[in-house]
Amino acid sequence: MRRFRRALIAALLLLPALPAAAQDRFITLASTTSTEQSGLFAHLLPAFTRATGIGVRVVALGTGQALDVGRRGDADVVLVHDRAAEEAWVAEGWGGPRRPIMYNDFVVIGPAGDPAGIAGLTDTAEALRRIAAAKAPFVSRGDRSGTHAAELRLWRQAGLDPAAGRGAWYREVGQGMGPALNTAAAQDAYLLADRGTWLAFRNRQSLRILVEGDQRLFNQYGVMVVSPARHPHVKAAEAERFVAWLAGPAGQAAIAAYRIEGEQLFFPNAGRPGA
Repeated sequence: MRRFRRALIAALLLLPALPAAAQDRFITLASTTSTEQSGLFAHLLPAFTRATGIGVRVVALGTGQALDVGRRGDADVVLVHDRAAEEAWVAEGWGGPRRPIMYNDFVVIGPAGDPAGIAGLTDTAEALRRIAAAKAPFVSRGDRSGTHAAELRLWRQAGLDPAAGRGAWYREVGQGMGPALNTAAAQDAYLLADRGTWLAFRNRQSLRILVEGDQRLFNQYGVMVVSPARHPHVKAAEAERFVAWLAGPAGQAAIAAYRIEGEQLFFPNAGRPGA
């Protein structure tokens, strides 16, 4: 709980200054570290505020913690990337409906020396089996984030449970994507990262993308308004307007326009059935 409170306070202190009107009229968005650390929100949210006069205050946490913030009614809307957890959250009555908004992909990052010999593979399960067999250092976020959930799912698909009787090679940091990347860079370790945060990351040292292109690395984001029936203070009308803007032409175009060094980080797909 203390760690959560510190993270919440730190996230609020990092918020950019809002125009005076938006300071009076705002919503709180609980979202992932990947959307914040990739720079997407710094690009996206001012456009929404200009269009609507509604400010957005972001609390950036792992997906599991962001959903918990919504459960407590400490946010008006959540934007995360763990479909199973999102659907369970909606089914439990905490809010919804779930709206798909955009996607990108995960990549397996590792040192250029590649002691596990995974470079160029497109089978993530085989890559993880080789890392485990070599007992090569692997950094896990270990923070109940969408990325952490995806990592654990990929280990299961590889037929492995690195947390069971693991050795020193498997290292949980309990932090967001940026700190996990910094740890991997310092330790010449492998890890699973979302491509958006990787592209925005500068302290790469010897790290490289080694595995990509596997369909299992697809990374979908969804957005949901917190239930005003559970939490009457929720700013449902403003939150619904935010979701409608994200899913509409202006929001989808703004997502597609965000690039780093010419490379698109997120791909809008609000109209895609089943996303």
